[in-house]
Amino acid sequence: MAKGRNTTKPQRSKQDRNKPNMQELNQQAQDEYQYQRKRKPVKPLAPINEAQGQYMCAIDSKQLTFGLGPAGTGKTYICTRMACDALDNKEIEKIIVTRPAVEASDGGIGFLPGDIHEKFAPYFAPFRAVFEEVWGPGKTEYLIKTGVIEIAPLEFIRGLTFKNAFVILDEAQNTTPGQMKLFLTRLGEDATIVINGDISQKDISGPSGLEDAVNRLNTERMAKYVYVHEFTEEDIVRSGIVKEILMAYRK
Repeated sequence: MAKGRNTTKPQRSKQDRNKPNMQELNQQAQDEYQYQRKRKPVKPLAPINEAQGQYMCAIDSKQLTFGLGPAGTGKTYICTRMACDALDNKEIEKIIVTRPAVEASDGGIGFLPGDIHEKFAPYFAPFRAVFEEVWGPGKTEYLIKTGVIEIAPLEFIRGLTFKNAFVILDEAQNTTPGQMKLFLTRLGEDATIVINGDISQKDISGPSGLEDAVNRLNTERMAKYVYVHEFTEEDIVRSGIVKEILMAYRK
């Protein structure tokens, strides 16, 4: 009797499964074409108030910009839009978005399902929304899968060098001084770094790496490279009630 053939399909490695395949990329290209035909043009980025204008000028002119202050001031939206513009204008080759894997609630990132990148996805949602506003869902997914946009928890960037990249560190008030030093020493050639956070909303015990870095780097000697911009409740653009709520909690 002839031996039966082994019909078991070979298993793809985890690394291969994470690689984009041509069928997926072609489908994304078709979806993106249809999306772009229907979508409205994205308005050029422009500051809503003086504080946003100063923040944008700092990002344009300094290698390292700190954006400090409350939610709703436009920090995330502005720096992400500027990263998109830099990539479109071929000023950079890569966008990196990171933040410490700390959650403000009792659960923490470890309680979310999936691997570390799947766990991190909800925290990336505000950035992805901006990318999709500019490029659409298809191109955004393509840029992520091909590594042009890289999203990683701060704890996973050890060994990386930020070169020809626009790098955003969000929720930086939840970094330790050691983590912040590790992050800052990744800075390479032709890189723009934006660090955002609200020191008053720190969720970790012990000193904040954001506050420590600002104290160390906001000096006359570093002024050529570094700018620290502080937003206030008066700069909130999200909605009038958000401003009033935050001011009430400051009392």
